[in-house]
Amino acid sequence: MAQFTLPKNSKITEGKTWPKPPGSNRLSEFRIYRWNPDDGANPRIDTFYVDRDDCGPMVLDGLIWIKNKVDPTLTFRRSCREGICGSCAMNIDGTNTLACTKGMDEVNAGQVKIYPLPHMPVVKDLVPDLTRFYAQHASIEPWLKTTTARPEKEWRQSKEDREKLDGLYECILCACCSTSCPSYWWNGDRYLGPAILLQAYRWLIDSRDEATGERLDNLEDPFRLYRCHTIMNCSKACPKGLNPAKAIAEIKKMMVARQV
Repeated sequence: MAQFTLPKNSKITEGKTWPKPPGSNRLSEFRIYRWNPDDGANPRIDTFYVDRDDCGPMVLDGLIWIKNKVDPTLTFRRSCREGICGSCAMNIDGTNTLACTKGMDEVNAGQVKIYPLPHMPVVKDLVPDLTRFYAQHASIEPWLKTTTARPEKEWRQSKEDREKLDGLYECILCACCSTSCPSYWWNGDRYLGPAILLQAYRWLIDSRDEATGERLDNLEDPFRLYRCHTIMNCSKACPKGLNPAKAIAEIKKMMVARQV
């Protein structure tokens, strides 16, 4: 299992085991990472028992059930509940994924082990601090950049050029891929990571964009792009089935092509 960024001089301890709901015939055991920066205590693992007959089938449903009926202090992010927003990304059963699309029946032995995304500072419980991740996304200037006069109606694009964006535009910036990447764990302050580089390639390959050279110059750095060692964890972790490793390889090919 991936390592987690713990508060300084602390270790994970065994926490509270909450009582089983009375009269329940079908239970799922949830073991959840807990840490509150305000109480001065070590991180801990709390154990909860979810009544499967009283909530939906997804891990996120179980977390909401716990927050509503057992422990209202449990903290996590969620929004769309449809695998669209990426808010509920966390490490479930040793894999980075979305809690809203991960079924409780999909985990090993029915025991749901939940941690925040690995190698990220933790704000509280299952909430990682994504400040640097979002700043890196902003650094690639993820918008259409042009120098020609704006068209009267819209920037036109052929069907073939539009299809080049498939497998790129679907990225929801959940950070599952970047936080599964060892290169990003060790060099996250300088390496952009697979999610951001996939986003960068989305604009590099867009036929309507006119800043290809500028964008490549922005990535030409020993760390920002070239810390990728093709480990492929990113492509395995993506809950949307995208291939960030391929996008990074394509950027590297573009770098070589411009020097020929």
